[in-house]
Amino acid sequence: MPNEDLSGWSAELLRAVTWRKSSFSGQNACVEVATLDSGDVAVRHSRHPSGPALVFTAAEWSAFLTGAQHGEFAVPARPGSAIT
Repeated sequence: MPNEDLSGWSAELLRAVTWRKSSFSGQNACVEVATLDSGDVAVRHSRHPSGPALVFTAAEWSAFLTGAQHGEFAVPARPGSAIT
C-alpha cells in the first residue's frame, strides 16, 4: 500500500476492493466503505470514485462506529433552529 503515514489516498489506488454504499445515503450524499485485505477500512464519496479515500485501521474504524452509535458525532443544532 502507499505511504502508511498518510490516511488520505487516491481511490484510484484501491481499484481491487469492493465498495459498499450506505443504505442511509441520499441522492447527493453517498458514502461508500471498503474493507481492505489488510483489515483497514477505506471511505470515499461515491460521486467522486477516483477522488480521495480516507483509510482507517480496524481499531480506528471500530472506535468511530462506537462513537457514532453513541451520538458523539451528532451535528449540533444551529442557533435559533427548532430541535426535532
